Amino acid sequence: MPQPAANSLRRTLLRRLAAPLSLLALMSGLIAYWLAWQYTQHVVDRSLADLATAISKQIQIAGPEAPITVPPLAQAMFSDPIEHLVYRISNGETEIAGDKSLPLQGTSVRRMHYAYVFETQHQGVTVRVAQVRVDQPVGNPIVVEVGQPVHHRFRIAAEFLVAIMMPLLLLLLAGWVIVWRVVNQQLNPLTDLADSLNRQTHTSLEPVDETYVPVEIRPLTGAVNALLGRLKTALDGQRKFIADAAHQLRTPLTAVKLHAEQAATARDPQQTLAAVRELRAAADRAVRLSNQLLSLARAEPAEQAARFVNVDMAALAFDTGAEWVPRALTSHIDLGFQRLDDPANDHPLIARGNPILLHEVIANLLDNALKYVPPSRFDGGRITVTVSQTVIDDVRMAEIVVEDNGAGVPHTQQADLFKRFFRGDGQSDNGVDGGAGLGLAIVHDIMALHHGSVHYEDAAEGGARFIVRIPLVHSAVQAEPNDDMQHHEKKPAHSAPVDL
Repeated sequence: MPQPAANSLRRTLLRRLAAPLSLLALMSGLIAYWLAWQYTQHVVDRSLADLATAISKQIQIAGPEAPITVPPLAQAMFSDPIEHLVYRISNGETEIAGDKSLPLQGTSVRRMHYAYVFETQHQGVTVRVAQVRVDQPVGNPIVVEVGQPVHHRFRIAAEFLVAIMMPLLLLLLAGWVIVWRVVNQQLNPLTDLADSLNRQTHTSLEPVDETYVPVEIRPLTGAVNALLGRLKTALDGQRKFIADAAHQLRTPLTAVKLHAEQAATARDPQQTLAAVRELRAAADRAVRLSNQLLSLARAEPAEQAARFVNVDMAALAFDTGAEWVPRALTSHIDLGFQRLDDPANDHPLIARGNPILLHEVIANLLDNALKYVPPSRFDGGRITVTVSQTVIDDVRMAEIVVEDNGAGVPHTQQADLFKRFFRGDGQSDNGVDGGAGLGLAIVHDIMALHHGSVHYEDAAEGGARFIVRIPLVHSAVQAEPNDDMQHHEKKPAHSAPVDL
């Protein structure tokens, strides 16, 4: 499906500003022409009426001598060829002067003071005529008519229109220029913003300078700066993660290569077997580190936020603990589960989250606890998973506590406990490799993704006590069925505590 053509903001603004401006100029011109025409009609009619009135005054002054004195005067007044004036003076019986074919009646009659103005046809041309009657003491009144072709007033109206429209057209041209300049000037910040963004690279995501940005564009630049900040944080974290991961993977891979060379060059079968065992252990460490790095990458919010479902935290804790029972039995450690708020384990604790990642949280804590139970307490080693419900700042939360009776964490190391690649001593007291220092960092990142928390406390018997809290969903939401919870069906009720 073809994409719609992109609209130009500049062309749209110019079109929407210049078009109304041009239409306004056109309407102004039409109104000006109409006013000019009305004014011309009024002026020409008054001029004709004044001329006819002037002749009538001369007739009144001349009295009986009017037929002799008036014709030369009329001839002098109406002889201008430019004005195209025609006249007629008669008493109804005798033509005193002028064109006797000029009609005495017409249409569109209007009165102006002592004169009547009308339109009529004269020699095939429409003529506007002003007529004045002068009463005589004896006989018929003298009728004075002065006419002018109508096309003459069209010429006058056109002259008026040109005189009016020239300044108007100049103003319209100036308005177009002003609109063009204003639109371009107001769009310059967008061009500068685009140039600033084009200069950015993946290594220099600096915020856009908002010093000269108009207030209306500030929300856009603010959103862009916020996005650049998030991208910079994500890229910095990614670069740091890649650098740390490369550094951490170098050691087990180097060990794998070294033990492989030893196995290949050993002549004694016992040395070969020892080298192969070391090779397998190094490979196991590399695999575990790779899996932890993948788990850490899966904890990115953008990838996982859309995969949240309703999860029963109590059932999840029980199921995850059950998976670690064989290893706990092998290490002679008592792994138990207890539900403090609901000993019958009948009430689910529904939270919104990713069940795979939440399973990883509990598994990492159990793995960490199993590693650091000292050899001297093999027979008395104990790990307890406690599930309960608590309220923090008026928010109902599920609380999962993984507690052991091992050596705990020294106070000097507790501040760095959840940092990536932090390892206390690298080797647990029971001889097990302490790992790459990613397990607790993964727990911390996953709980941050779920708007929960994890923190460490010293156990009452001197061991480690990790407390995980995650917000519970509203009770009305808990009652709704959710197909995604089928993977974590509720287990039969157990008394508390329960040894797994």
